[in-house]
Amino acid sequence: MNDVRPDPQALLRVAAREGKGRLKVFLGAAPGVGKTYEMLTDGAARRDAGLDVVIGVVETHGRRETAAKVSGFEIIPPKQIVYQGHELAEMDIDAILARRPRLVLVDELAHTNAPGSRHDKRYQDVEELLETGIDVYSTLNIQHLESLNDLIASFSRVRVRETLPDRVIENADLEIVDIPPDELIERLREGKVYVPEEASRALGHFFSKSNLSALRELALRRAAQAVDAQMLDYMRANAVGGTYAVSDRLVVAISEQPGGAELVRAAKRLADALRAPWTAVHIETPRSAAFSDAENSSLSATMHLATQLGAQISTVPAPSVLAGLKQFATEARATQLIVGKSRRSAWFELRHGSIVDRLVRDTPGLAVHVVPLDASIAKSGPSTRAMPTKDRGWAGYAWSLGVAVLVTLVGMVIFERSNITNIGLLYLLPVMFAATRYGMRTGIVTSLACSLAYNFFFIPPTHTFTIQDPQNIITVLVLLGVAIVSSRLASRLREQALIAQASSAQNSALAGFARQLTGISTTEELAEVLCREIARLLDANAVLLLPQEGGLRVQAAAPADVKLEMLDNAAAQWAFDNRKPAGQGSDTLTASEWLFYPVGTGNEAAAVFGISRADAGAPIRADQTPLLLSLLDQAGLALGRIALEEEMSNLAHVHERDRLRHALLSSVSHDLRTPLTTILGTLQEIRALSPEQTGQLAAARAEAERLHRFVANLLDMVRIEAGALHQKIEPVDVSEAVGTALQDLGAALQDHPPRIMISPDLPFVMVDPQLFHHCLINLIENAAKYGGPGTPVTVRTVLRAESLMLFIEDEGKGIPAGEERRIFETFARIEGSDRKGGTGLGLAIVKGFAEAMGLKVCAENRESGTGSSFSIQFSAQHLKDLRTSEWENL
Repeated sequence: MNDVRPDPQALLRVAAREGKGRLKVFLGAAPGVGKTYEMLTDGAARRDAGLDVVIGVVETHGRRETAAKVSGFEIIPPKQIVYQGHELAEMDIDAILARRPRLVLVDELAHTNAPGSRHDKRYQDVEELLETGIDVYSTLNIQHLESLNDLIASFSRVRVRETLPDRVIENADLEIVDIPPDELIERLREGKVYVPEEASRALGHFFSKSNLSALRELALRRAAQAVDAQMLDYMRANAVGGTYAVSDRLVVAISEQPGGAELVRAAKRLADALRAPWTAVHIETPRSAAFSDAENSSLSATMHLATQLGAQISTVPAPSVLAGLKQFATEARATQLIVGKSRRSAWFELRHGSIVDRLVRDTPGLAVHVVPLDASIAKSGPSTRAMPTKDRGWAGYAWSLGVAVLVTLVGMVIFERSNITNIGLLYLLPVMFAATRYGMRTGIVTSLACSLAYNFFFIPPTHTFTIQDPQNIITVLVLLGVAIVSSRLASRLREQALIAQASSAQNSALAGFARQLTGISTTEELAEVLCREIARLLDANAVLLLPQEGGLRVQAAAPADVKLEMLDNAAAQWAFDNRKPAGQGSDTLTASEWLFYPVGTGNEAAAVFGISRADAGAPIRADQTPLLLSLLDQAGLALGRIALEEEMSNLAHVHERDRLRHALLSSVSHDLRTPLTTILGTLQEIRALSPEQTGQLAAARAEAERLHRFVANLLDMVRIEAGALHQKIEPVDVSEAVGTALQDLGAALQDHPPRIMISPDLPFVMVDPQLFHHCLINLIENAAKYGGPGTPVTVRTVLRAESLMLFIEDEGKGIPAGEERRIFETFARIEGSDRKGGTGLGLAIVKGFAEAMGLKVCAENRESGTGSSFSIQFSAQHLKDLRTSEWENL
């Protein structure tokens, strides 16, 4: 009978994929194996079969065969994104969503999008397409997987920057595109992958035969792992029994017995030889509650060693070791089981049987490896098995015998009044009571006592242990047998109830903790709840540390007066920095009384949790570790949620502030522009009647023009933030542009004579004349404003091999150290300097206009003398010499 049931988690994953598109990834070991070509070929076949197929983005890299495959497809035009003066083509996800094809081809899944795109990575674009039900074909090289990044860098000496998380391909259909390394190297030499110069350099570095062979092995192995995981998920969701041993999956059974380290190392060697994943499992039976401190330490050390060697750890509650191993091996679809066997006496095996023999007999589809444990190691361990407290205490025997005495008295009363012959059945009551409450040993002792009592008080001749009638001998023996069997069955029922109770308590603790986390909105409250609950559940001291500038600080503790020593803080910091446990019970800083675990999600730790005992003993038992890690995982998710909520709240405030600022700037600037234009026009028409009025009119005109420039700056800032700059690029003479700006600033430069050092034979610069004029106006006015009284404003140029530098310099106090970048921020005012005045818009406008034209603007202090120096850099693509024939007709 097949009692396999669908796995709820697997069913949830299947349900989550409903209504979404399917992703197929063409996976290769290296560039040039033909991933894009194969994707286009497969897409063409689907298109010819009548499916609606479009190309979202395909990179041909100049390969003629690949470019020929593109013909015949509908291509979604790319979206042009302007970044630092360059137009970059990126996949237009909105156009694809509006077109809604059945299948879209998207090359280079790990590609990083240009700044300003909706998503940072192309795989995020693909995930959005999948959410809407659109199928996607894409390509990927194995070195772009995040989990393999360090491994590949270790032998290739090349660190790949564009990576994607492994989860992206976990549910994808994988198709390996593979060619032998020698064939790929030949393609490189023929120029079919890169141009000859790049091909020669690649052959000497990344594309060596050893690198390609290793990458090929990783690609094949990773694809096999993904397929195996998908097969297991399908089997669990559809309740398919069997192991389906296409690839090996190892399980090693560990216990508190000595020799566990030897067993784990043997499992590691076998897993490495088979290149198979492996799991170390401990079966938690009712006997686990009676483990001594030495046995708990031995089990914990064995589990820690397995973790260090790369195994997954699991603890399974079960009524017996055999039942637990069979259940876990079936659920894990294990193909090989490794168990240890120590020397047992013949009497022990006669009473308890051999677990190894029963495993081999009861699991026909499972290969069982038996590792004999060293007899000397076994003898060095505990020689006796401690029983549960209630089983070995005299109170259990006393209560059980007391119930037997009570039943005897009741039976004597009944026997004297009604002469009932089957009084012996009453003695099953104390036997059941003893076995279910105190265990099998107490039940057996009670059954023997009840048999003797029945013989002494109710079997003729009474008050003696002599039995005259042979039938009564059979009655006593049957009663004893029934009592022993009943005691054993009741004891098993008790064990199962204890296991169910322990499992229910753990699940209840996790569920209760999860409920508390849902209502927590601050890190402080989370820290208090986490420490309080773990201290209560594990009866230990708890502390949570959060990062701060320069180290970690204690956020919460239980009890509240917990003090950490210097060594404890060092262990906590190490755990935070390395995302590994540290302290007592780990491999690092074991002298600390605390054991610290990193808490967080993904690849970053958000906090550190510490646990210790008041008696300075082992911080946590091995059987409690899974519960602690589950609680910390939930706390890590809650920390991530709280951080995300805070970030979204801050972002909403920023957006609202920017919206209000934009609306204010737009309103004020437009409302001021019209009256200012009228004022300036009127001032220009007024004629002075006396020399005194002439000066007053000049001052009024200068201030009105300055206010007009301020309003213009406001309008320009609105245009920059709204992305509404319209450029008309044309060749501009730098000398002429500087002269025009100086002429417009005549009044502002009265006390600052300009010093012009511009070469007459400079090439023209390709810029927008109006925007460039605004940049010069703001930079020169800034130099005049912050230059020393009577000092000149210097405008000079430096022509270099591939660039032109334009400098505007003053002789003021300069820019405070470290403020060179912030000075270009909107409304930035540099406190503690003479630059804390002004509106803080002029330099922000310079930066916005310069970057819009693809120029680079910088600020620094002058190397010689005092004052600041602002520079505009024109790259080679912005330089045009009008004296060449290309510009003769302009």
